[in-house]
Amino acid sequence: MRIKRTTPQSGISRRTRLIAVSTGLVAAAAIAIPSANAADTPTTFSSSALKSASSSVLKADVPGTAWAVDSKTNRVVVTVDSTVSQAEINKIKQQAGENAEAITVKRTPGKFTKLIQGGDAIYASSWRCSLGFNVRSSSGVDYFLTAGHCTDGAGTWYSNSARTTAIGTTAGSSFPGNDYGIVRYTGSVSRPGTANGVDITRAATPSVGTTVIRDGSTTGTHSGRVTALNATVNYGGGDVVSGLIQTTVCAEPGDSGGALYGSNGTAYGLTSGGSGNCSSGGTTFFQPVTEALSAYGVNVY
Repeated sequence: MRIKRTTPQSGISRRTRLIAVSTGLVAAAAIAIPSANAADTPTTFSSSALKSASSSVLKADVPGTAWAVDSKTNRVVVTVDSTVSQAEINKIKQQAGENAEAITVKRTPGKFTKLIQGGDAIYASSWRCSLGFNVRSSSGVDYFLTAGHCTDGAGTWYSNSARTTAIGTTAGSSFPGNDYGIVRYTGSVSRPGTANGVDITRAATPSVGTTVIRDGSTTGTHSGRVTALNATVNYGGGDVVSGLIQTTVCAEPGDSGGALYGSNGTAYGLTSGGSGNCSSGGTTFFQPVTEALSAYGVNVY
């Protein structure tokens, strides 16, 4: 699920589709599905074979799938949510053809959907998301970053649910493909360069295995670890996002756009989406913040 923004029932149908979240999710540990052609001896696949296998997953166009190359196992690991059938898994393998053995499939409970100081609640016309990081341009103009599926179609942003205190307007948005957006401050609200009290002083891309912290306006602060980089997620309806950070951190609707960072004050990402919840756990994906900073020419402070 893309850690989606929350939208009232009165919101338009497209918004409702984008943020729909499954309930009754169970434990988030991924369960490997054995390949019928798996060999006892590990096989080394060329970079071109792995690239071709990754492209095949995209071409299969099965909603509820996410994939990334695992350099340790030399495989393309495809994570599928509870909506993906065995027939659809077979479709992915068939699309891969001679590179099917380069694909390892894992299941995760729940449904991948978009989930919409870092982590504070921000409100658009008919949905709620979370603030990611406060940033500043070289000319001294203040902005904040959040998820692109939050800023997509949004104009004015507010700091309260009654939508009486305006804080800024959307200045840029990139979704799908990417999942980041930027809002220029127009109100007099305080703009600390922190996330849950942690001073954010730099931005970087984490390594696989890095312990990370996520803040969001629905579930607060939770931690986990990075399990993959450069992951691609198919949320359905043509909403495919690539280059994401995959983690074990939980998240829920309304956490979209929230900050992913390290205890040392390093900004890592913006909450995109995932599966599960913060009772049972889940798999969650994040837009690397370095890409958004570069795209808009701003910096954390």
